[in-house]
Amino acid sequence: MSLFRFLGLEKEEEPESVSKETETVRKITKALDQMDPQQSRYIAVFAYTLGRVAHADLEISEEEIREMERSVMQLGQLPEEQAIIVVQIVKTQNLLFGGTENYLVTREFNKIATRKQKLALLHCLFAVSSTDENISSKEDREIRQITAELKLKHRDFIAVRSEYRHHLSVLKKSEGH
Repeated sequence: MSLFRFLGLEKEEEPESVSKETETVRKITKALDQMDPQQSRYIAVFAYTLGRVAHADLEISEEEIREMERSVMQLGQLPEEQAIIVVQIVKTQNLLFGGTENYLVTREFNKIATRKQKLALLHCLFAVSSTDENISSKEDREIRQITAELKLKHRDFIAVRSEYRHHLSVLKKSEGH
């Protein structure tokens, strides 16, 4: 299964006259299509879940996009060009269908990922949400929900969260009093 099909984006036929930019995109998407189906599924659900947290506050910042791209490149072992396309697809899907797809995608990640991969995702979720040095309560709740959906223990959530505690908006408010 291709990444595009998994994310619900089927390729449409385009006219013969295609710009250089479009040709580049085609080459990259062809490379993604040629990936092992399990690897492309893993990358798709991993990236979508990152987008879920980035969109928790109803806005996806440029910093969050860059962190998502970095995470997808690193953990998906993708070249930058492919990671950019994956993240843009994920961003669009989250903006259009976020709430309706969230649980289904996370459940899929839970099925295919190892405990180590789930913990790596948890670290990446906090990294994405802390790009502005402020993890909002909405982002924190979304990560907590994802942790539960991944069947990770609460102590796993707390352990990773503690590494990012200096970015938690809840703690920043209480320090000001």
